[in-house]
Amino acid sequence: MRVVICFTLFLLAMITCMVTGIEMVFALVLGIVLFGIIALRRGHTVCEIWRMMWSEGRKLVGVLGVFLCIGAITALWRSCGTIAYFIYYGVQIITPPIFVLVAFLLTCLLSYALGTSFGVVGTAGIILMALARSGGVNELLTAGAVMSGAYFGDRCSPASSSALLVAAVTETKLYDNLRNMRLSGWLPLGATTAVYAVLSVCNPIQTVDETLLAALQEHFSISLWTLLPAVMMLALPLMKVPIRTTLLVSSVAAFAISVLVQGMGVWETLRAAILGYEIKTGMLSEILSGGGAISMLKSSVMVMCTGLFAGLLTGVGAMDGMKGKVELIAQKWGLFGATTVVSIAAGAIFCNQSILCMMGYPLLRESYARRGASKEEMALDMENSGVVLAALIPWNIACSIPHQMLGVGAGTVLYTVLLYMIPLCYAVTKKRMMKKLVLGERVKIHD
Repeated sequence: MRVVICFTLFLLAMITCMVTGIEMVFALVLGIVLFGIIALRRGHTVCEIWRMMWSEGRKLVGVLGVFLCIGAITALWRSCGTIAYFIYYGVQIITPPIFVLVAFLLTCLLSYALGTSFGVVGTAGIILMALARSGGVNELLTAGAVMSGAYFGDRCSPASSSALLVAAVTETKLYDNLRNMRLSGWLPLGATTAVYAVLSVCNPIQTVDETLLAALQEHFSISLWTLLPAVMMLALPLMKVPIRTTLLVSSVAAFAISVLVQGMGVWETLRAAILGYEIKTGMLSEILSGGGAISMLKSSVMVMCTGLFAGLLTGVGAMDGMKGKVELIAQKWGLFGATTVVSIAAGAIFCNQSILCMMGYPLLRESYARRGASKEEMALDMENSGVVLAALIPWNIACSIPHQMLGVGAGTVLYTVLLYMIPLCYAVTKKRMMKKLVLGERVKIHD
């Protein structure tokens, strides 16, 4: 009964934070306190409680430094002109029948290179929406294409925070997971591209405002040098260079280009890497300002608190009752079906991708272990369900914040094609792909 009361209070706190705009970390802290009290009343010492929490929290320590690096690189890519280069030449190739298709492919490329859905939506996404509104293209369709492209990279980019988090939680290798995601991603990517190609022809843009191109050319030196940080980010992972080294090399390249090509001062560039890049005036101010290591500080604290909370819930057995229900679903619908159900429920209740990953893992791992399924299979199942489906739940921050940035409503969900295609295609083809995927010592995919 105490567990039910504590869960109820925790969920009420989550709802309150979501409605009022208060950071959800406060609800997590409340949850830790409430379940910590339960643990104390059951006779556990403070040291034992900490060990429970640290059992999951320790997995995330290495991820936090990478998060801060990702924040820094999003600012440096702004300051050195990398993002401006993608937008400048991406907009130039737009012709009336392919606007929506270009919007999807451009955001796919940018999100894969940068690894952040919010960063892509807040830059290229805003620009593409402005072009759609001025050119008479369906706003919801354009926003859906942008969201699809943004979450393409959020799922499988080496710099993706969700990919890093899933690898840390499941204790798998990031690059093995990325390879699996690429192999399972070609079919939904191809199907989505075909859908947007048809919709693009049916919704041509009438005019393209070139004011933006002039503003970009005026503010940045748009040369091939500005592509170097993106080339590093795309090429080094293919050579299995560790993600920390990749981020560092790309950051150093972007820093040098900001100083030597864009003419920024050394201290000004360093400040941008930490506090965020800032354009004080002009139409580019709201579009390209932002990023910085400090922008990832809240996410880092949120992720760490989520890990500690998940460890505490597991330690006190608060989720033991739900594991039986999850096992019943796995017996009826397979492991991927169970993962999908848990992901949708967690995404709807906790409204956050990081909490979804941390809460889903302890509920699912026994069902996977019981069938001898590998951790790599579980990681792939989570990526192909929870990570993408969270962005289809209107009140989940993975969906609501990008919608707010783009100035659209929940109707956009209907046009976010890739996020439907990924779980649907994977559910149909999972068994056929088993020989191509890196799934530990097992050769059989369980479903």
